[in-house]
Amino acid sequence: MSTAQPPPGASRPGGRTARTRQAVLDAVFEELGEGGYAALTMEGVARRSGVHVATIYRRWRSVEGLVCELMADLSGGIPLPDTGTLRGDLRALARSIAAFYTEPRYCGLLEAVVSAAARQPEAADVLRQFFDQRLRLAGSMVPRAAARGELPEGADPDEVVAALGAPFYYRLLIARRPVDIRLADRAAEAAWVAARAGVFAPAAGTADGVRDGTDAVRDAAGSVRDASGSVGDTADPA
Repeated sequence: MSTAQPPPGASRPGGRTARTRQAVLDAVFEELGEGGYAALTMEGVARRSGVHVATIYRRWRSVEGLVCELMADLSGGIPLPDTGTLRGDLRALARSIAAFYTEPRYCGLLEAVVSAAARQPEAADVLRQFFDQRLRLAGSMVPRAAARGELPEGADPDEVVAALGAPFYYRLLIARRPVDIRLADRAAEAAWVAARAGVFAPAAGTADGVRDGTDAVRDAAGSVRDASGSVGDTADPA
């Protein structure tokens, strides 16, 4: 009989095991809030959660396993909208992401997960699976929009959602600045305009595709510049 352990976050058991899991993840969140990722230890999580350290090692195996499962658990609470239009869906999703990362501990958790994935293959697998799942779920907005005639046929859902999310991760991980509602609305508008222009649809041919893509991006950029001036006027405080 195999004794191989499933990767962190692969199962969601019930009963007492579920309560143990929640106590441990709550403890990880509190530890990150107090000392950051650099100070996070399995022993510290055990003390705060009241769960024996051997149990934590057996289930999660490492600090990286803990932070990856916590990230998946918390981010899974970001709602996936269905407003009736792709533009509305993208804007609502972008605002939810911005609201999520307003909490400093969530930003620290993101940094911890990315750091873990850079060092441990298991953590990288968990992170990849998490984002693949979120892309699939959020990507359901795109075929809905295509069916309504909002987008060119064949628009790639992953590419549309990636275009929406990229500004957030650039701002948080590269520029090291906070996200806000202005960023959310601009990211949503840029993704929507590009999708409408056919940027994420299959190209008919390489050369034509490059020319068409360049023209679409130029047109999209102009539309976003025009729209960005009204973002502050249209953005509500929610």
